[in-house]
Amino acid sequence: MGNTAIFRMMFFNLLLALFYNIKKILKVHFHILGNKNLLKISLSYRFFGLFLLVFIGNNLDNLAQDESKEPILNIAPERVLINNIYIIGNEKTKKNIILREIDLQTAIYYDWEELIQTIESDKKKIYNLQLFNNVEITPLFTGPEQIELLVTVTERWYIIPNLIFNLADRNLAEWWTNQNRDLSRVNFGARLIHNNVGGRNEKLRIGGQWGFVRAFEVLYSKPYIDKKQKHGLAVQYTYFTQKTIPVRSENNRQVFYRNENEDVLRRNSSAFLRYTYRGSYYNFHFLTLGYTNTRINDDVFSQNPNYFIHGDNRLNFFMMSYNFRHDNRDNIAYATEGNLLNLTLTRYGLLPGNDVNDLEFTLNANKYKRLNSKFHVASGLSFNYFFAQNQPYTLVRGIGYNPNFIRGYELNVIEGQQLFVHKNSLRYKLFDFGFDISNYVPRDEFSYFPFKFYISANYDHGFVNDKNRLPENLRLTNKYLFGYGLGIDLVTLYDMVFRLEYSINNQNERAFFFNIRAPF
Repeated sequence: MGNTAIFRMMFFNLLLALFYNIKKILKVHFHILGNKNLLKISLSYRFFGLFLLVFIGNNLDNLAQDESKEPILNIAPERVLINNIYIIGNEKTKKNIILREIDLQTAIYYDWEELIQTIESDKKKIYNLQLFNNVEITPLFTGPEQIELLVTVTERWYIIPNLIFNLADRNLAEWWTNQNRDLSRVNFGARLIHNNVGGRNEKLRIGGQWGFVRAFEVLYSKPYIDKKQKHGLAVQYTYFTQKTIPVRSENNRQVFYRNENEDVLRRNSSAFLRYTYRGSYYNFHFLTLGYTNTRINDDVFSQNPNYFIHGDNRLNFFMMSYNFRHDNRDNIAYATEGNLLNLTLTRYGLLPGNDVNDLEFTLNANKYKRLNSKFHVASGLSFNYFFAQNQPYTLVRGIGYNPNFIRGYELNVIEGQQLFVHKNSLRYKLFDFGFDISNYVPRDEFSYFPFKFYISANYDHGFVNDKNRLPENLRLTNKYLFGYGLGIDLVTLYDMVFRLEYSINNQNERAFFFNIRAPF
């Protein structure tokens, strides 16, 4: 490494460190200066930063006596020592929440290639907190084999007053075709969501809903309750009522019922306490204890005498589940690379007086592989197994109930005690662009509007085993099913996903389907 290159790197990082400390000084005086002066200082700060970078780029060569033009990017050493890790941009998020996701440590030597690979994986882990719109990690040289790490984040908007306006049905196709676009099946209300309470990645959600389903919910989760940031807790309470409910399926489609007096047919309240343990970066353990109380109107039994299999109109039970999750996807909202494994074992009925006595095992395993800068493949396997032969209708599973579906069968529910689904997509990134709208929206959280369009070729297949072999549903149960087609996926602001797909199933049924969220 030449003397000029070393000098330029050290001088450049000295100015960046000075730049960083100026920002900290401005933040300290925030409460003293007030909002009007703060705006002026913020603008001056940005102008100074821009001027500093331009000045460095144009004049740095003149600061050294050696006139050699050795480029900095071509002088990477074999190994480096990290002296410090600086984080900027986290106006609300606590530093320790970000450092929890960083595998790199100070006072340790790293091979250069290992450093670059770890930086990329650390960026993905920080981004998957879903607290930031953008994450960058930059190594800054302070000597021949010594660096500082600069972590730059752009925070999202965390407090979201959310208006509820959605369909009560499983998907848009169900509402459009099977329910004849009935506007009475719309839910509306309001929800307050805080995704970063106290800057500690705590989640708070409080909502009230009217319409087809009337509901109230409150959720609070704290990812870490200890200094080592390994243990967490979450609590949730939900209450809802329905005047129209699905009571059974016939010809592999849901049958809904509402009595003449339009009485409330179902009241449900449930509470859950969840303990989480995160011993490593990609492995999560969840232990959940819950209680559910469901009451139905006696008229429901006229439509399905086995709606509750124990012969009463009340269903009460405690449940406990253990879930293991391994997750190293590059983007948890729409992954293009990485793996996801979910294993869950749930026990329904913990006490002798409980109305349910069953055991359920669930497996989800997804693989995402980037083939090149444009193509990637996604493959997901789902398996669900109830050990008992009959379940209350409120616990019935099958293809068509989220997250288990086969494209081409969105209009159907194929119910049973065991299911297997394998979903596959080959995706091509058609467009990747965005718009800087900071002149119109003066908030950094919304200043850039990204758009990513993917074309996908899809093939899904699966099987549902119905031990009871109900004759009204034999058209699709206990049979091999598959569907295929093409789709367009849009990924945009805050990782929102919109999908338009045309699919054909092995019954030669075909249709367009619109969906919100990634398929898997």
